[in-house]
Amino acid sequence: MEKLEKDILAILGEDCRYSAEKIAVMLGREEKEVSDAIRAMEARGVIVRYTAIANLDGEDDGTVEAFIEVKVTPQKGFGFDRVAEEIAQHKEVKSLYLMSGAYDFAVIIEGKSLKSISRFVSERISTFDCVLSTATHFILKKYKIEGAATKNADEERRLSVQP
Repeated sequence: MEKLEKDILAILGEDCRYSAEKIAVMLGREEKEVSDAIRAMEARGVIVRYTAIANLDGEDDGTVEAFIEVKVTPQKGFGFDRVAEEIAQHKEVKSLYLMSGAYDFAVIIEGKSLKSISRFVSERISTFDCVLSTATHFILKKYKIEGAATKNADEERRLSVQP
């Protein structure tokens, strides 16, 4: 990956709403050069999606998130890829990562309740023949999301008890 692409990704990582024109000005480049680089990264799958980072901790949006560790037996001839494809096809799965360590996959899922997440793990994930074990961790509060620190209204109203 060339320097221009890295610079563009850094800027889009800070705020994906910047236009190619604005990025070109920031980098001292031509708009067409920046537009072409962005399109090329999109085509190669380097840029997967443009999204907003939302902190819904203070909102009652009716969803619960969980981080699930999954230990599996890799499938002969396919390794972890086929298992990952099967897990990823479920709409509840928001993110899926192959990991090193005691567990093979880290899965972030979203559900309507603790019970729905528990049911998803026990009825869907755990039923794959290759799944050896799981560990479910419910996300209680987010302090930082994708590099952005969250600020909670409750924290701003608290008074310091230290002199």
